[in-house]
Amino acid sequence: MFNDPALWHRIQFAFTITYHYLFPQLTMGLAWFLVYWKWKALRTGEEKYAQAARFWAKIFGLNFAVGVVTGIPMEFQFGTNWSGFSKYAGGVIGQTLAMEGMFAFFLESAFIGALIWGEKRLGPKLHFWAAVGVATGSWLSGVFILVTNSFMQHPVGYTVLADGTLAFDNLWAYLLNPWVFVQFAHNQCAALVTGSFVVAAVGAFYTLRKQHAEQARLYLNAGTLVGLIASLLVAFPTGDQQAKFVGRYQPITLAAMEGRFQGGKLADLAVIGQPNVAKRRLENPIELPGVLSFLAYGTFESYVRGLEEFPEDEWPDNIELLYYSFHIMITLGTIFIGLMGLACLLRWRGRLEKTTPMLWAIMLAFPFPYIANTLGWMTAELGRQPWLIYGLFRTTHGASKMVSPGDVIFTLIGWCGLYFVLGVLFLYLVGREIMHGPEHES
Repeated sequence: MFNDPALWHRIQFAFTITYHYLFPQLTMGLAWFLVYWKWKALRTGEEKYAQAARFWAKIFGLNFAVGVVTGIPMEFQFGTNWSGFSKYAGGVIGQTLAMEGMFAFFLESAFIGALIWGEKRLGPKLHFWAAVGVATGSWLSGVFILVTNSFMQHPVGYTVLADGTLAFDNLWAYLLNPWVFVQFAHNQCAALVTGSFVVAAVGAFYTLRKQHAEQARLYLNAGTLVGLIASLLVAFPTGDQQAKFVGRYQPITLAAMEGRFQGGKLADLAVIGQPNVAKRRLENPIELPGVLSFLAYGTFESYVRGLEEFPEDEWPDNIELLYYSFHIMITLGTIFIGLMGLACLLRWRGRLEKTTPMLWAIMLAFPFPYIANTLGWMTAELGRQPWLIYGLFRTTHGASKMVSPGDVIFTLIGWCGLYFVLGVLFLYLVGREIMHGPEHES
């Protein structure tokens, strides 16, 4: 197995894309906080809102910079590691990847300098529109990336040419793939969860240290409110609709996510259990009767197919990891709703800033949305296996044949070292900004 080049290509790409997405999820989650605070500053004239936008724009800029550095290698990996995939599908997916660079990335990068350094030169109104431009570019980038991924999950709008490669048959069908709308809503709400937890965590940190009281209150109020709303939206309707799309278009994935080997009506939803692939059963399960049928297809009587109803060579190739990724993600999402719901209740009663255990919980919780987002993408990508483009093109056919496992391992070690250095530098710079505080003028 470890001599399989495709395995090492997958490991390398998984590492680089997982590391990269730590940064865009925060920029997408912070973007509309910046717009809101700039709008409040413009409307009320209160300096506290401009100060909040100024402080978080620096954090945004650091995330954006490292996101760019870690994102560029992935573009090259389509050629170096996945040349078979690029040859087969480049005529389709290459278009939206180019659109992301030309339209979204350049829009965001053009305005981010103005946002961070141009406040005095631009004035309040133009500076507000710079924040809008950054937020629009950030989310538009997500649109094009998710259009590309949605095609890989649910291919539409394509035709197969005489040489066996793909081309557009209907560009609008490709861009308006129904999978896109559900995935985009779910992904962006999850990014808002990350942004709100980070904002609230910094507010809790300052409150516990009895520093920057006005700014800390602002961060706590905005972070907990948006965190609760976004966490609820991640679960319903966006998560619910995502599950229904998986059930409709990827029934094998749904069965693997739930460790369901036998089909049937009134399918139970597994809360806890351990999938045993060798024995084809879910061991020690705690299940909710009929709930999976209802969530996936809308009625308790709906039939949910099991893995045994499909050819084994079409099963996801790591059912255990897929199952645990999905269930840990769901567990974390439920905790997020509970934590932010309790925080909002305390805030409404005027007790949040006085409740030290809750402040500690908010401050220490900020890494968990990163984990949940990573697990969500692992669920989506592991669930699609063994296909690069679902039902059309297998992962094993997409890997570059001329690149040996040794070459991939060598470069992977290099990426690990480089990204470690980048991570340490990033944490130092962000930590320095947080310790300086929002009143610090650089």
